[in-house]
Amino acid sequence: MFETLKVFLRNKKALIGLIIVLLYVAVAVFGPMLLNLDPMQRVGRPHQPPNPDELLGTTRMGRDVFAQLIYGTRTSLAVGFFAGIIIVLIGTVLGIAAGYFGGWIDEIISFFTNVVLVIPQLPLLLVIAAFMGQTNPAVIAIIIGMTSWAWGARVTRSQTLTLRNREYILASELIGERPTRMIFVELLPNLLSIIGFNFIGSVTYTIITQATLEFLGLGNPMSVSWGTMLYHAQNASAISVGAWWEVLVPAVAVAGIGVGLSLLNFGVDEISNPRLRTLGTVAAAIKAQKKIDQQRLAEVKP
Repeated sequence: MFETLKVFLRNKKALIGLIIVLLYVAVAVFGPMLLNLDPMQRVGRPHQPPNPDELLGTTRMGRDVFAQLIYGTRTSLAVGFFAGIIIVLIGTVLGIAAGYFGGWIDEIISFFTNVVLVIPQLPLLLVIAAFMGQTNPAVIAIIIGMTSWAWGARVTRSQTLTLRNREYILASELIGERPTRMIFVELLPNLLSIIGFNFIGSVTYTIITQATLEFLGLGNPMSVSWGTMLYHAQNASAISVGAWWEVLVPAVAVAGIGVGLSLLNFGVDEISNPRLRTLGTVAAAIKAQKKIDQQRLAEVKP
């Protein structure tokens, strides 16, 4: 466990990504409590630029953009993590079941996985969201979670098939170990890196997709999230009237969490890929050797 954490934190990109994500989480958890301001309340004149009283300006309705950013962070992250958990649970359960049990179970799961993979994701979400009308963030999270598990299930199945034929798995089966113990004790710990990679990717995809759906007007305009902020800015023609902050603030927020989660993926990738781990060790050894050589040259020179 500590060795895995050490490998993860050794990657500077992953460490920066972790700091960025934790900063967003801290804002989402503690921001609304510290701010104590209703994001839907009118606090100033319409389209007021950033100033000491309204740090990020106001919207066309005179609402505080900073307050909306704080509350929107909570909503968007909650949707991202909720949908990510749904995607990981469905994908992991189906992937392990297909890879471990095989036979007709694998055929049925693989059939449904292929069907979901073939269907274009975004058009499907647009159709479902449009059919349901204006949907709240929780419903959007469920829709995304229930329609985005196929890729994770396919990857988990492939990795499970690889582990299924390992000697320690076959030996455990020969001595009569139960399937539940085989899955939870032998297989699942070796799939944690794949599950983590799937979860991070799912959260990133969900946040961007939610913002897209709400920007197109398929979300609840009375909720506060990054997507609804962009939707209201578009309806108010914010760019045309010079209120650039209304568009820039939520756009930067979406881009920032995307960068943080992407950098975090580097650490997960290094943990799950022994070759990358070896390359990192070799690079560190080469760097240390160069330092030693430079010190020796400095000592030899008069």
